[in-house]
Amino acid sequence: MSRPFNTRIVVGLSGGVDSSVAALVLKRRGYDVHGLFMTNWEEDEEGYCTAARDSQDARQVCAELDIPLHRVNFAREYRERVFEYFLREYRAGRTPNPDVLCNREIKFGVFYRYARRLGADYVATGHYAGIHRENALCRLLKGADPEKDQSYFLHVLEQEVMARTVFPVGELNKPEVRALAREHGFDNFAKKDSTGICFIGERHFRSFLARYLPARPGDIRTPRGRCVGRHQGLMYYTLGQRRGLGIGGRPDATGLPWYVAGKDLETNTLIVVEGEDHPLLQQDWLEAQQVHWIAGSPVLPLTCRAKVRYRQTEQPCEVEACGPDRYRVTFTQPQHAVTPGQFVVFYLGEECLGGGVIEAAGSSRQAERGTLTAAG
Repeated sequence: MSRPFNTRIVVGLSGGVDSSVAALVLKRRGYDVHGLFMTNWEEDEEGYCTAARDSQDARQVCAELDIPLHRVNFAREYRERVFEYFLREYRAGRTPNPDVLCNREIKFGVFYRYARRLGADYVATGHYAGIHRENALCRLLKGADPEKDQSYFLHVLEQEVMARTVFPVGELNKPEVRALAREHGFDNFAKKDSTGICFIGERHFRSFLARYLPARPGDIRTPRGRCVGRHQGLMYYTLGQRRGLGIGGRPDATGLPWYVAGKDLETNTLIVVEGEDHPLLQQDWLEAQQVHWIAGSPVLPLTCRAKVRYRQTEQPCEVEACGPDRYRVTFTQPQHAVTPGQFVVFYLGEECLGGGVIEAAGSSRQAERGTLTAAG
């Protein structure tokens, strides 16, 4: 990075404690810090979106730090580039992760370009991650706090953007961040971490999704075709899901919990199995597309670690090409409920190498070869 003198850094202020402390850290280091608050969702009939409070918190932080606060509305871009993708994936029976696309298209897309027009030499966010610079090459690193590391969501970043991005709280753990916020008089020092859909917030998922996609109830069946209940719409369920099925306590069942094992889109059927260890919930391979390698394509086959969901511990695997822009990932141990539409992200030590969209998954030990999971 350039020296602090006359170096402008625009911080994406969400109103949360992490981005607030990111601005504080940079201000203390002597940078010319500006805050930028984004509005990306305008429909709030149910009162779940907290944009007004978030904007107030961002304003209070900027006042405490004596830095300018800019505001911008990216609601149209968010709907076109993120939310429409979100809906398309659910229509296709898949389970998307909009947070990854939100980072690429909004936080490090339109936000980045807008910040540059404001004269930013660099942009910053409150993500728990790090960037290691080797001459002109940037590598993405995990955050110092293993419980908060967000490199999984950042694996889509391009070199051009990374070269002008900093993650000031990536070197801190969450208690340290909250302590700094409290010491500096930020009202949001104890604010709950944001969850739910990126920029939309926490809300009743089924009722929210039903506003945009018509629900089609159908049968819940076992792999052998026995009907054990009715579902409210395939879009409301994801592979490995246990809660909310409404089929527990059946006299003709084993007593083990029921889990979603697949979706048959043609017949509008939800496939369920009994027991978390059922073979149809265990996959030892997957295929991914739209793979982005952060610091350039590695030599294949590649032995590394990967995770197929954010909170998962990284798992040993081997990655090899299996077609144009398609990679096969073989795990040393079977993984639970690998879900098409989600992302597989690769790691080598502390470095995040990149990742891609899961297209299909299965087990080399099963004759089905993943027909259920490939359907989503």
